[in-house]
Amino acid sequence: MNTDRSVVASAIVGFGVALGGFLIGTGFARGRAADRYVEVKGVAERAVKADLALWPIRLVAAGNDLVAAQALIAHNTAKVYAFLRRHGIDSAQAELQGLDVNDAYANVYGGERQPQARYVVTQTLMVHSPDVDVVLAATGQVGELVSAGVVLSSSRTGFGPSGPTFLFTKLNDLKPSMLAEAAANARQAAEQFANDSHSRLGGIRQANQGLFVIMPRNQAPGVTEGTEVLKTVRVVSTVQYYLRG
Repeated sequence: MNTDRSVVASAIVGFGVALGGFLIGTGFARGRAADRYVEVKGVAERAVKADLALWPIRLVAAGNDLVAAQALIAHNTAKVYAFLRRHGIDSAQAELQGLDVNDAYANVYGGERQPQARYVVTQTLMVHSPDVDVVLAATGQVGELVSAGVVLSSSRTGFGPSGPTFLFTKLNDLKPSMLAEAAANARQAAEQFANDSHSRLGGIRQANQGLFVIMPRNQAPGVTEGTEVLKTVRVVSTVQYYLRG
C-alpha cells in the first residue's frame, strides 16, 4: 500500500516538474518573441522661404564734442530712414534701439595715451520686416549710405554675422503633415524589413517623433541658416515595430 502511494506521489511530482518546465520554456519563448523588433527612421523635408527679416543697422559717430557727435548721429539716422523708404521699406518697420555713449577718456589708465576722439556714440536702428526680398535687395545698396557720409559698424551682439537675419516663423503649420509623412516613411521601411526577414509587422513598440531642424538650403562651409532666405525644414522620426512569425 505504501509502495503504491509512493509511486503515485512520484508520478505527481514528476508531472508537476514537467509541466513547470513546459510553462517556463513557453514563457521564455514568448518573451523572446516579444523582444523581436525592428527600429527604423522616417524622414520628411520641406523647402521653405523665410518670412521675417531682422536687420540691425548700427550707426557710429566719434568726436571730442559730445553734443556734436549726438547731432551727427541724429542727422545720419534721418539719412538711414530716407534710404529705407527709397528702397521700399516702410519707416514703421524700423525702430530705434538703445543709444550708447562711450567716453574713451574714462577708460584711459596710467601711462596710456589719450585717444584722439573722446566720445564714441552708437545708435542701432532695427528693421523688422516680412518683406524679406525687399530687405535683401536693400542690403546690396548700403554703399549709398557710405557715400553719403554715414559711418556704419558691423559689430553687434546677438544677431550673428553682419547683415540681416532671415527667419522662418511658420513651423507649426508644417508639423502635422511632416510628422505624418515621416511616420509613413518609417512604416514603409519597417514593412520592407519584415518582408525581407520573412516576418510579419506587429504594433509599435516605441516611437520618438524627433526634432524639427531648419537648415540653409545651400549647405556649404560657412553658410548659416539665418543668412539664407531659402531654407530646408527636416524631421526624423524613430519608430520601433514588433516582428511576428
